[in-house]
Amino acid sequence: MQGLRVLDLTRLLPGPLATLRLAELGADVLKIEEPGTGDPARAMMQAPADRASGVPSAFYRLVNRGKRETRLDLKSETGRTVLRALVRESHVLVESFRPGVMDKLGLDYRSLAKVNPKLVYCSITGYGAAGPFSQRPGHDLNYLAYAGVLDQLSAPDGTPIVPNIQIADLLGGALPAVTRILAALWRVSRGGDGAFVDVSMTHSIHAHNIAARATLENADRAAPSSLDELQAGHGLLNGGVPCYNVYRTADDRWLAVGALELKFWERLCRALGRPDWASRHWSLGQVIGGPDAIALTQELARHIATHRLKTWIELLEPRDCCVSPVLTVEEARAHVLFQPAQAAQAAQAAQAAPPARPATSARPSKPDDDR
Repeated sequence: MQGLRVLDLTRLLPGPLATLRLAELGADVLKIEEPGTGDPARAMMQAPADRASGVPSAFYRLVNRGKRETRLDLKSETGRTVLRALVRESHVLVESFRPGVMDKLGLDYRSLAKVNPKLVYCSITGYGAAGPFSQRPGHDLNYLAYAGVLDQLSAPDGTPIVPNIQIADLLGGALPAVTRILAALWRVSRGGDGAFVDVSMTHSIHAHNIAARATLENADRAAPSSLDELQAGHGLLNGGVPCYNVYRTADDRWLAVGALELKFWERLCRALGRPDWASRHWSLGQVIGGPDAIALTQELARHIATHRLKTWIELLEPRDCCVSPVLTVEEARAHVLFQPAQAAQAAQAAQAAPPARPATSARPSKPDDDR
């Protein structure tokens, strides 16, 4: 994507992350901020030391790295003239104002397409460029709530949680923006005109709620009881089976078990020294969210609670059974997965190591320090 020129008029997270991904692909991204305080992300989650030294927040730096920056007052004729000149030489413009703002400035897609007919103009909004909610304000939590996703992010008692990752901003905003921009650029490269790309974060995240939508379709097909699977702890992917769940360890850490397919579940049961559990699997007729699934989940929870997370990982990671530690953010940052040099060394070590042998005991090999 060398040579692709992108104008970034967005703020906060969805738009800046979308243009960051384009920059990572080789695009030249010019971030345009208003005079004065600029992007509010500059002060969001700003560390006291950064504030004292006048450095933008780590949040801002993370999503705007690799971009050039400038300031333009689009409320002035001079600023609008400069932007039009930039548009004439650019391929993509991304903005995240509320619908109607760019129209009032004379900088909407129809106006700018007259300056550059090949321009791909992407508008990222909460509820779309048109429609009954287009003028309503909102943030990630609101979009998740309207899309029926927040209802699915709930505790077993049905209480919705407040996720510490901005799902609608990322999966509903940044990702579809990048995807659709690239698709529009492909059309331009084949001789077509530019395009207006309308990204509604609420509509996009609603479309991504696949498991819940599949449950609804099953209910529509004369299986109303399947609606129970929408509740936490009752569905295949939300805690209703022992093979796909999280378990507390002896040191109050958590182990994620994702042995969804039978082969992985069988390997896990053998590694735990409980081959008798292998036949108790949803693919073999175990009722999802049913009495046996609940009972086995509790049995497995008691078993996992006997040892520390480190012990379980040492035993289970090499067994190829879809088990992983629930890492903290700090641990994840330092993990070999995200350290290229360490990852290369680990890959070499894995190739040289003999294949892991199944456990012959229900307990890890060195349990003495795990009580």
